[in-house]
Amino acid sequence: MSIPENLADILARIGAARKAAINPAPATQLVAVSKTVDEAGIRAALAAGQLCFGENRVQEAQAKFPALKAEFPALELHLIGPLQTNKVKEAMALFDVIESLDRVKLADALAAERDKGAPCPRIFIQVNTGEEEQKAGVLPTDLAALLAHARGLQLPVEGLMCIPPAGDDAAPHFAFLMQRARDLGLSQLSMGMSSDFELAVKFGATHVRVGSAIFGERLTK
Repeated sequence: MSIPENLADILARIGAARKAAINPAPATQLVAVSKTVDEAGIRAALAAGQLCFGENRVQEAQAKFPALKAEFPALELHLIGPLQTNKVKEAMALFDVIESLDRVKLADALAAERDKGAPCPRIFIQVNTGEEEQKAGVLPTDLAALLAHARGLQLPVEGLMCIPPAGDDAAPHFAFLMQRARDLGLSQLSMGMSSDFELAVKFGATHVRVGSAIFGERLTK
């Protein structure tokens, strides 16, 4: 199947999952994960009407998206990978949404750059729901404190993001994130990838991050 056909299929499946959900989000946005995808692949998605993309690395996104964002003003770019504090200035200049706030030091760096006049992207806090040592994300026990710190800095935190451990049943992770967002007064939930986005929709995902199911398996190499 082509990229436009894949997109149509994913959007149809999102719609079906929303109809089957007991408590779906008001809307679910597809974030097309374009890491390792070349400009031709991104343009094929744009031609099919896809305007929201996700990238894992600031440097790779800088090589692909500035010209595309100038050409397509409605294009929305999400940073879905870990962000180093020394890349904050570049990230804030390019991304519309940063989904990977996970520590106080990064919150401070984002606020400091904003205070210098940089436009501040919308922000999600990444939660390490599986408490995996090798994975980015704030531990669940530290989530409330990080959110309070970010709110104290007046950062525009809108929601939570998670990546469940590979091989785990994702449902408990999605259910946990949904409940924590509600408890903390956050309206946005970024969860679900190519293998489990329909399940995430049923748990109220407002954003699903799908890459290989759109662009092909080279995305994972």
